[in-house]
Amino acid sequence: MHSKMIYMIIAMGAVTYIPRFLPFVLFKGKELPPFLQGVLKNIPFATLGALIFPGVLLISHDLKYGLTGAAAAFILAWYGTNVIVVIVGAIAALSVYSMIF
Repeated sequence: MHSKMIYMIIAMGAVTYIPRFLPFVLFKGKELPPFLQGVLKNIPFATLGALIFPGVLLISHDLKYGLTGAAAAFILAWYGTNVIVVIVGAIAALSVYSMIF
């Protein structure tokens, strides 16, 4: 039982590591086209939006609460801030909202 768990952890690590490592090996010394670079720079924001948007609409107690967080995140993302800053900014906006209302 214990050895199966160790093998499973090693396999999960390999499955996670390989897709992150391959682009470095395959694209080493190559320049991507500008359009593709622009698309790849926007993937974190697109993923964040796809994960958060359903939660904004399905929030149970107050739709304004979800829209406030989404608006704060959208404004921060619009100005090109880092994804972590967008998340922390939305959390801060919701903290202020919950203190006021």
